[in-house]
Amino acid sequence: MANGMKTALLLGLMSALVLLIGESLGGANGLVMAFGFAILMNFASYWFSDKIVLAMYRAQPVGPDHVLYRVTERLAQRAGLPMPKVYVIPDPSPNAFATGRNPAHAAVAATEGILRVLNENELEGVIAHELSHVKHRDILISSVAATMGAAIMMIARMAQFAAFFGGGRDDDNRGNPIALLLTMILAPVAAMLIQAAISRSREFAADAGAAQLIGSPYGLVDALKKIETGVARVPLDANPATAHMFIMKPFSGAGMLSLFSTHPPTDARIRALLHTA
Repeated sequence: MANGMKTALLLGLMSALVLLIGESLGGANGLVMAFGFAILMNFASYWFSDKIVLAMYRAQPVGPDHVLYRVTERLAQRAGLPMPKVYVIPDPSPNAFATGRNPAHAAVAATEGILRVLNENELEGVIAHELSHVKHRDILISSVAATMGAAIMMIARMAQFAAFFGGGRDDDNRGNPIALLLTMILAPVAAMLIQAAISRSREFAADAGAAQLIGSPYGLVDALKKIETGVARVPLDANPATAHMFIMKPFSGAGMLSLFSTHPPTDARIRALLHTA
């Protein structure tokens, strides 16, 4: 419940940020345009994000003869979920994600790398984590957050372009230029911070859901350890905009501040999982 309330609050803050930047840059008209832009991008994300991301990673569908399909089918039945589509990504880096706008239109994808390094018990932990995302509609939440974050960054870039060419409000309704500059610089940073906080919150919740579904946290604990080692050795050539979807951050980011990370530290996730034992 705490995670759900936190997520709702963070999404509300991001929505307010979209409207604030629109109003700051264009007055009442800018506010309306920013709101419409965010609605349009969220609509596109809701209907098409799953197809886009699966194509982006060249995911290939697999059937009942594949271990990934069998594990997913068994856990979906246990969770009371419709059977999602199952895909394998041809990449040696160990990772996995779920996508789709709702449980009836979900897909689970795992890399060839994760299938090589995990045993079936550990693979169960990973798939249970992904199905927990599906069950709690985290995919929609994270897609909305990512899309709104992209909208904020795009609006800020448009404002920079307009300011460069002397656009913006008219002389009688011109905002403070210092405030305008701060908005263009700080709004994208704030959007990244909020999106990352939403993602970290949902990862902890999905870990706990996986442990509950399986009845033990140890398979996922062992899987997280192996995935972290594997990703450090063979990072996934991932688009940063999709990093929040994976069970673990798909590329090394030692130089990044933890506040900007889409995933909690692995040791913190493991400690939280062991507390559920």
